[in-house]
Amino acid sequence: MNAKGEICIGMAGAGRATELHMNALRRYTEVPICYKRIIARRYEQVNKAKERFGFVEASLDFADLINDPEIDVIDICTPPYAHEQMIIDAIKAGKHVICEKPMSGYFGKEGDVEPIGDNVSKSVMYDSLMESLDRLREVIESSDRKFMYAENFVYAPAITKASEIIAKKKSRILYAKGEESLKGSSSPVAGEWSKTGGGTFIRTGAHPLSAILWLKHEEAVAHGENITVKSVFADMGRITPGLSDYEHRHIAARPQDVEDCATVIITFSDDSRAVVIATDTLLGGSRNYVELYCNDAVINCKLTMSDMMETYFLDEDRMDDIYLSEMLPSKTGWNKPFLEDEIIRGYTDEMRDFIECIYFDREPKSGFGLAYDTAKIIYAAYKSAELGVAVEP
Repeated sequence: MNAKGEICIGMAGAGRATELHMNALRRYTEVPICYKRIIARRYEQVNKAKERFGFVEASLDFADLINDPEIDVIDICTPPYAHEQMIIDAIKAGKHVICEKPMSGYFGKEGDVEPIGDNVSKSVMYDSLMESLDRLREVIESSDRKFMYAENFVYAPAITKASEIIAKKKSRILYAKGEESLKGSSSPVAGEWSKTGGGTFIRTGAHPLSAILWLKHEEAVAHGENITVKSVFADMGRITPGLSDYEHRHIAARPQDVEDCATVIITFSDDSRAVVIATDTLLGGSRNYVELYCNDAVINCKLTMSDMMETYFLDEDRMDDIYLSEMLPSKTGWNKPFLEDEIIRGYTDEMRDFIECIYFDREPKSGFGLAYDTAKIIYAAYKSAELGVAVEP
């Protein structure tokens, strides 16, 4: 903490994840916070973010965050290929870490034939990922610093309420279904495995996957059991490259060596099942939900598109600064706006939990265990899709 008793934050990255984290932090003021320094790759980008979010300093070097003695926690919102080394360097420098998903992945090694998504075996990728996860585990567990996994779905009010119901009723989740789908990513590198560690499943499917893993964990705790993932079976593909330029005009997905659609079936050790869907072929915004079919209840958690408000516009006059929803190409016609987006999708409670964990010295709801399991299941799914068989993670 600084001399004022504030938690000092260093931010790595200045993109969409940074925007979501900062919007969430600015909604919560119970713990005094100092936005000390933000770093990114380009001066234009980082200076704009500095002014927008109120950081004291801005620069281009991650080492500036590491070497600042006032910074308590580093929030890693960079592309996934940079995560592992940033986590290790930050923890070893005595900083707490918040890390966006995925915690780690496979982004290529010397001698790989490019593009790696088409030429490197997913079995090799899986083995390499597990080595990465074990390196991270060793560094984090040997430190007294906190690692906080920025999985907002776990903190979404609907998922939180579902967790409460499961725990108190001791319900059994027999079948779960989750999805995050949209029209593609706004990131220029989203189609490259070497930058993202995969396609739509790691970018978007990670969210409902983590939520379901978390809810099964809560079920297990309620019954005094240990429920694990027994097998993963996946089907993935690349659909959009077959479209003509005209047919492709509304779809943002430009996959080079990654998948743009994925369906993954998970079998748990209690023989319950879950299906996770992720696609880059959904028009009209983004779809985020988790459905639970239990022995004594049905629980449908709809994060977006919500039904709290509907709008109909014939034109977009004077609406440039009005945000309706994510990945919405047009505001005309009927739409369902995202209301209190940072709250409904969990970002506010996520960042509140993380800051309070540091301030009051307690453990986060979403930590290393969930980050580890999510990454492992994602790469088991990639391995399964390539082999065409179920894989035991």
